[in-house]
Amino acid sequence: MLAKFAIVRKCTLRKLASTSISPKLTDVLIVGGGPAGLTLAAALKSTPKLQHLKTTLVDASDLMGKVAPFYDCPPENFTNRVVSLTPPSKSFIETKAGAKMLEDRIQPYDGMYVTDGLTNSTLDMERESMAYMVELLNIQSSLLKRIKEMNLPDESLRLLDNTKVANIEHSDPEDITSWPIVTLDNGDVFKTRLLVGADGFNSPVRKFSEIESRGWFYNRFGLVATMKLEYPPYKLRGWQRFLPTGPIAHLTLPDNNATLVWSTTESLSRLLREITPEQFTGLVNAAFVLEDSDLKYYYCQLEKGAISTEELLEDINFRTEQVYDSLENDDLIDEVYPPRVKSVLGPSRARFPLKMFHADTYCKDRIALVGDAAHTTHPLAGQGLNMGQGDVEALVKALENASMRGLDIGSLLSLQPFWAERYPINNMLLGMTDKLHKIYSTDFTPVVALRSLGVDVINKFGPLKDLISGTLSDSGR
Repeated sequence: MLAKFAIVRKCTLRKLASTSISPKLTDVLIVGGGPAGLTLAAALKSTPKLQHLKTTLVDASDLMGKVAPFYDCPPENFTNRVVSLTPPSKSFIETKAGAKMLEDRIQPYDGMYVTDGLTNSTLDMERESMAYMVELLNIQSSLLKRIKEMNLPDESLRLLDNTKVANIEHSDPEDITSWPIVTLDNGDVFKTRLLVGADGFNSPVRKFSEIESRGWFYNRFGLVATMKLEYPPYKLRGWQRFLPTGPIAHLTLPDNNATLVWSTTESLSRLLREITPEQFTGLVNAAFVLEDSDLKYYYCQLEKGAISTEELLEDINFRTEQVYDSLENDDLIDEVYPPRVKSVLGPSRARFPLKMFHADTYCKDRIALVGDAAHTTHPLAGQGLNMGQGDVEALVKALENASMRGLDIGSLLSLQPFWAERYPINNMLLGMTDKLHKIYSTDFTPVVALRSLGVDVINKFGPLKDLISGTLSDSGR
C-alpha cells in the first residue's frame, strides 16, 4: 500500500511540476545526440530556409565533456566504435551540416573481398572510395565543433547534455495534434512544434508516440575490437568471411590499424571477450584462413582450458603457413587474405546484441523518428548509420518544402513525404540484410551449395557485381 501511494504521489508531483512551470517554446526538439541527432541540429542551422527554427537538442550523455574534446585532442589509438560511411552520407555531413571531420583518422576503402567459410566461394567487389571507415566520435565531435563555431544564441539553438527526458505529454490531452510538452530531469520544460526521436532503440519519443516497432533479436552478438597489423594493407579494402556462427569483418583504418566486427553466438562471443588479447589475436588470424573444423577445435580447447597461449599460436601459425604454401605464388597471399593482425588492444573488445526492428511509421502529428529509433539492423552490411543519415537528409528536405509553402512543420502533412521516401529504402535494406544473415547462418548442405553457386555466378558477371557494389556505396539514398 505504501509503495502504491508513493508511486501515485510521485506521478502527481510530476504532473503538478509540469503544469506549474511555464514551458519554454521551441520549434524543433531533438532527443538524442548521436550522429543522427547532431547532424539534424547542424543541418537545420546551416540551411537558409530553416535557420529561423528555434531548435533544442537533449542528450543523456556528456557530449561537451567527453565527446567534443575528441576533435582537438584525439587519442593515439583508434577507438572501437567505427562505422562505414558511404560517400553520400559523408557528403551530407560535410556540405548540408557543414561539419569538417578529421580526415587523417578516416580511411576510404576501394571494395570488399567476401568469402564463404565453408566453400571459399568469393565475391571480389572493387570500387574506388566505396565507403569510408570513420570513428563515431569523429563524426559526433566534428558536428559539435560545427555547432560551436556557429556561435548561435540560446534562443536559436540550445544543446542540453547530461540531461534525460523525464516525461512527455500532449499540451492538450484530448488533442493528439497538440504540441508535445517535454519535461527534463533538470527541471526544464519545453513545448515544441516538432519532437524528433533520434534517441536509439529504446526511444522514449517512440514510446510516447505509440508507434509500434516490430522485429526480433537474433540471439547473436557482435564483438568489436581495434587491431594493429603487421604491415599496412596491400589493398585498401574490407575483408569479410561468413562463418557458420556468423560473419567476421576486418576493415582497414589509416596506417597499420584496422577495426574488427565479429558476429557470432552468445556463448562464443563471451569466450572471445574473456580470452587473452594474444589468444584473441590468434583466433582472428585463423578465422580468415583456416577451416571451420580448425576453429571449432580451438574454441573447444580454450573453453576447457586445455591449450596454452603458446600452443594455440604455434598451431595456428603452422596451419596458416600450410595454407599459404598451397597457393601458386606468394603474391596471392595479399590478394585473398587480409594482413595478419599483430595485436589487439585488450580494452577495445566489446560486445553488443544483434537485432532487426522496424517501426510501422516514422511520423505522426508533431513526431518524427530517425536512425535507430525508427530501425535497427544487423551490422553485416554496414548500413545502420547510413540509413540514419538518409533519414535526416529526407527530413530536412521535407521541412524545407513545408517551410517554403507556409505549412506547419509539425503537421502530418509536412512530415509524410519524409516517411514516404525513407520507409521503402530502409525496408529493402533491412530485408536484404536479414535474408543474408539467415542464408549464411546454416551449414545445411543444399543451402550452402546454392548460395555458393549464386556468389560464384555474381563474381563472374561484372555488370551485376558492379550493380551490387554501387548499391552498397550509395545505399541509404
